[in-house]
Amino acid sequence: MFIAILTYKKPLVEVDRFLQAHRDFLAEHYAAGDFISSGPQNPRVGGVIMIKADSRAAVDAIILQDPFNINGIADYQIVEFTPTMFCEQSFSNILK
Repeated sequence: MFIAILTYKKPLVEVDRFLQAHRDFLAEHYAAGDFISSGPQNPRVGGVIMIKADSRAAVDAIILQDPFNINGIADYQIVEFTPTMFCEQSFSNILK
């Protein structure tokens, strides 16, 4: 499991120019089963994506497709972790 922490490099007016394309990218990867959860940071300085992938290389390949990455809108910190505890009710299908 991975978490991508996005930090905006551009002003919000630039972020907003690519927001719909970024959301389309997110929707595509939710449909493929790659993404578990995502959303903006508060305050709005970036975002977070929880990713289900077999490897860091798979995550890197996904991030390369993000319009925020393609257009230099955000930097990405990727954190790999192994879930050992989780709320069964909320995440019953994540680890399958």
